Amino acid sequence: MPMTMSRARVARRIATAAAFGGGGVGLLGVAAVGVLLTEVRLARRTVGGSSDIPPCADGRYGAAFGHRTDRPPLRLGFLGDSTAAGQGVHRPSQTPGALLASGLAALSELPVDFRNVALPGAQSDDLARQVELMLADSAATPDVCVIMIGANDVTHRMAPAQSVRHLAEAVRRLRAAGCKVIVGTCPDLGTIEPVYQPLRWVARRLSRQLAAAQTIGVVESGGRTVSLGDLLGPEFEARPRELFGPDNYHPSAEGYATAAMAVLPTLCASLGLWPEEERPEPARGEGLLPVEQAAAEAASEGGTEVTASRAPWALLKHRRRRQLPEPEPTDPSSVTG
Repeated sequence: MPMTMSRARVARRIATAAAFGGGGVGLLGVAAVGVLLTEVRLARRTVGGSSDIPPCADGRYGAAFGHRTDRPPLRLGFLGDSTAAGQGVHRPSQTPGALLASGLAALSELPVDFRNVALPGAQSDDLARQVELMLADSAATPDVCVIMIGANDVTHRMAPAQSVRHLAEAVRRLRAAGCKVIVGTCPDLGTIEPVYQPLRWVARRLSRQLAAAQTIGVVESGGRTVSLGDLLGPEFEARPRELFGPDNYHPSAEGYATAAMAVLPTLCASLGLWPEEERPEPARGEGLLPVEQAAAEAASEGGTEVTASRAPWALLKHRRRRQLPEPEPTDPSSVTG
């Protein structure tokens, strides 16, 4: 609990600095820099990077549902970095966007038009450009968008307040356009193999702190968050050969499926499609908490949703997951832009 409260305080300071244009909160002492740079050089020798272009999964999912209803298709947009783009896998059906589009189509029993503007290597300051692309066609504004961002902000040492400010502004712009927004917060970089101590500890601390601050910024801008870090952490550490891809950095197909299963309930709940009450179940560790405390707890427990309640409270949820359906072939001609 003291660790959670400490993380909550720092996350609130970062979010406040983001709101008022501050430069950020320093989380590391200068004395650690020399050791960390040595560890980074060692890690880069063995942690691969992929220059492969992620497979394009844009198109229509659940097209068969279109013959059963006169309702228009749902529109799902994806923004963010290489994880959002699906880098590390080779088939469109293995990307998180395709998995979520298929799951949303199955639960809504509607076709889903999917479009992904995520960019490998992107930091949060690229979100403004991505939002412009997503909203360029006013006749095709998404019903809901998923954003996955933050890892590159940590590895490139972007000031946390700057990172949160860019993300919160992107959420506000999408919400103003009438789009629901779900953010998969910064993953736990301490799970990457092989990363050694003390870099592993520092990477975990920084990524979880950013995830908590992101949650505050997103929730206070009208979006919902799902913590990915600790969800993937224990599983990646226990089964790295299965859940990491060939480059030892990006998730494998199974890793992406694990993340998508965590996001799907929140994605559907934002559209009123998830068969659970929008109220806390105390027996499942859910509750109404001050937003910074909810953010800190979510950063420590993956798969946790945080959504706004009456200020300054937020709802902490652990939604039950469902197995994702197998993505079907898409119709690329059905999505424009």
